[in-house]
Amino acid sequence: MEQRAAERNNQRRVLTAPLFVPGDHPELIRKAIERGARTVILDLEDAVEGSVKPRARTLTSEALRTTDWGSVTRIVRVNGVAELPELLEDLKALQPVLSEIDMIILPKVESADDVHSFEALLLGSGDVDVLPSLIPTIESAAGVWNARQIAAASGSVHTLLFGLADLSAELGITPTAEGQELLTARSMVVLACAAAGITKPWNGPHLNIDDDAGLRVAADNAHLLGFHGMVTIHPKQLSIVTNAFAPTTAEIAWASSVIEAFTRASAQGSGAVRLSDGTFIDQPIATRAEAILGRAQES
Repeated sequence: MEQRAAERNNQRRVLTAPLFVPGDHPELIRKAIERGARTVILDLEDAVEGSVKPRARTLTSEALRTTDWGSVTRIVRVNGVAELPELLEDLKALQPVLSEIDMIILPKVESADDVHSFEALLLGSGDVDVLPSLIPTIESAAGVWNARQIAAASGSVHTLLFGLADLSAELGITPTAEGQELLTARSMVVLACAAAGITKPWNGPHLNIDDDAGLRVAADNAHLLGFHGMVTIHPKQLSIVTNAFAPTTAEIAWASSVIEAFTRASAQGSGAVRLSDGTFIDQPIATRAEAILGRAQES
């Protein structure tokens, strides 16, 4: 099952600006795609008020089945294991369309046991031929503390999502675009993904959709810390976030020169070489250059 999840995950690229769409408003999916969304998250959790959740499940299932998604990555955020009745209803509604879902975001994950419990519920919800990849959300102090175990809990875990709103509320702090107040927590999540050997995490959204300057700062800082991308909550945020995580022309040129020089040196039996500007490069530097070129292809 885990191998199937990995194979499925490779069918589409995981992109840097996934966009949340409320599950009870699937008509926004087409608008999101038209505005450039290449990864869409259909939300059954916080974006949907309790009394509307049954309708949201029905509409989300229909949208997964009937929308012409093209190459867009399809993600659903379900309710967390602490909200078991809601989660069970989510899985019941989604079971017939699981083959249409690339990934599932699980909120409020605080331990590896939460991941194991969710997988057991998913497998018990009916025939599951292909297990969607899983993105646990780290949005509490306990979750941050246990991020390493959560990231390594299962082969179906693709990456982690850093949930800054709930964590900020728990800590009694106000999140800022600069993000210094959550620097330690963010870094722990980045390190957890690296230690587990999974994809770099996603940062949580910038909640003020009219604050373009703040969004740029938040996205740039997340990129600098080692996040793979940042979730968005409005189509107008897509281009800013995408550009923040895309390599610059100068970075691509530098990476290309590093790979060219290192490849030439390796062919001559050397594990290190100096560039014309005096920069010393070896395997770790070449690995970073390869990552930059990989991001360039993804953009």
